[in-house]
This record gives sequence, C-alpha cells and structure tokens, in this order.
Amino acid sequence: QVQLVESGGGLVQPGGSLRLSCAASGSIFSMYDMGWYRQASGKQRELVAAITSGGSTNYADSVKGRFTISRDNAKKTVYMQINSLKPEDTAVYYCDAVRVQCGVRTDYWGQGTQVTVSS
Repeated sequence: QVQLVESGGGLVQPGGSLRLSCAASGSIFSMYDMGWYRQASGKQRELVAAITSGGSTNYADSVKGRFTISRDNAKKTVYMQINSLKPEDTAVYYCDAVRVQCGVRTDYWGQGTQVTVSS
C-alpha cells in the first residue's frame, strides 16, 4: 500500500507557474505508475498527466507543452511543473498511484491540492 500527500497548489495569476509535488510513503514507490488528475467544480475528474514506473509520460491534449510530469524514485516523489496557467486550469489536483497485480488494478489517491488561476 502507498500513502500520498500533495502540495504546491495555490492562487496564481494567468500565465504564472506552479510546481505540484506528491510525496509517497509506505511501499515500493518505483513500482507504481503515477498520475495527476484534476477535478474542476461541477466536472468529472480527468487525467492530466501520467508517468509509468519506467519513466514514460503522457499528457492530456489540453496541457501538452505547458505541464511536465516527472518523478524522483529516491525521494518517492512525483512532480508536475505547470506553466502558462489559464483560468480553466483551476481545479483540485489529485495524485494517483497505480499498481496492477495479477490483472487487478488498484489506485491510491492523495487528498488533493487546490490550484486557482485568477487575476
């Protein structure tokens, strides 16, 4: 099992930047695929970016070129650098750790961190 704690959210002006962090504890972090999701008010949670245990990344079209996901297995932390923020990026951002064993997927979630983009 893994426990996740996000940090780094806040209020930022349009065009600004933030770096979100997700610190993991409790298990072998390097074996998990990691993802950042976001949920805006009144909307469904959506995948923003993901990084596999091997380091491959993928991004939602809406954030390509602006968001960068990375991981530091030694620190058991996954990061997301967010640049050129837009008001539509306002949401609660959640970290997700995924483990698939014997064909069964298990997700572990953090508590979320609020990102608000406003002038």
